[in-house]
Amino acid sequence: MPSDYTIPPYIEDMFKVDFTESDIELLRDALKEMKSKVKLKLFTSGDKTKCFSCAETEKLVDILISASPLIGAERAISVEKLYIEKDYELFKKFGIERVPTIVLLEGAIQYLGMPAGEEIKAFIETIIRLSTNDHGLSSETVEELAKLEGKVAIETIVTPTCPYCPYAVLLVNMFAYVSRLYGMGNVTSIVIEAYENPDIADKYIVTTTPTIVINGKVVFVGLPYEKQLLKAVKRLASLYA
Repeated sequence: MPSDYTIPPYIEDMFKVDFTESDIELLRDALKEMKSKVKLKLFTSGDKTKCFSCAETEKLVDILISASPLIGAERAISVEKLYIEKDYELFKKFGIERVPTIVLLEGAIQYLGMPAGEEIKAFIETIIRLSTNDHGLSSETVEELAKLEGKVAIETIVTPTCPYCPYAVLLVNMFAYVSRLYGMGNVTSIVIEAYENPDIADKYIVTTTPTIVINGKVVFVGLPYEKQLLKAVKRLASLYA
């Protein structure tokens, strides 16, 4: 995140991980659906002056790991933590410029900023769906994404208090997942937390979340239907074929 931006205390409070034992039990119950392992890469920093949410993001990931079921002798969720202070070359290799960033599916799904507040729901559901191979998309969407040409980067700009953001994020994440499963892996989902990345939010003049940007063009303000998103992806991908 930009180093010259100071987070107000009331916003920083949104990114505190304060799960009760009851919350963790509910999390265990949800994650028990997992069938195969899911690996995360967490690009982070040990310096709070550079990243106010990195420590809380690590805490969230650690809780998810401990709450996930065992598959064989290992937890269903695992994480590789990379610190900018000592793993800078790997940051460059993966093209990571911001902390915290969480990467799934070798970059097909990326979270720029902590999945905080309402966004935790979509993050957990995404992990479960990757583990169970249950994308939830229509056969028409799967067919169209499988033959899609051109590269598509879909940025979904979110905030922790937005009730519709998790639905938008999950939909876009599944587009990226299906593209990787059945197509050329040419759809990338990039979830951008606005408070942690205000320069990106300003770039797209975001006043309402979710805002969905496809290949640099603001396409939706609010939650699109699956067919609407597919139509936009096909139209804008053709420009990059």
